[in-house]
Amino acid sequence: MARVLIVDDAAFMRMMIKDILEKNGFEVIGEANNGLKAVEFYKKEKPDIVTMDITMPDMDGIGAVKEIKAFDPNAKVIMCSAMGQQGMVMDAIRAGAKDFIVKPFQADRVIEAVKKALA
Repeated sequence: MARVLIVDDAAFMRMMIKDILEKNGFEVIGEANNGLKAVEFYKKEKPDIVTMDITMPDMDGIGAVKEIKAFDPNAKVIMCSAMGQQGMVMDAIRAGAKDFIVKPFQADRVIEAVKKALA
């Protein structure tokens, strides 16, 4: 069972994605509401996969992906973005993200992205 870290500054979004993942047999081992906490948690717990929001306070998702990839080049991160953030999504992919999912989340797309990243 894959262990997942969910990173989003909106509690509602974390709850939505957690619900989708848990219903599909994934174990959510932690949540973070900004990039700094995400990096800290990643280093301590080494989750199998991370869902990462792009726009957050303190450290955005792109900065967090860079830090996590510097710590663990094999880290698997999927970016979560709102519509119209295509430029930022490309930055995230260049920084090492495996894939991206667009808000509002569609359960099948979330699961597809996670399975693909873990494969």
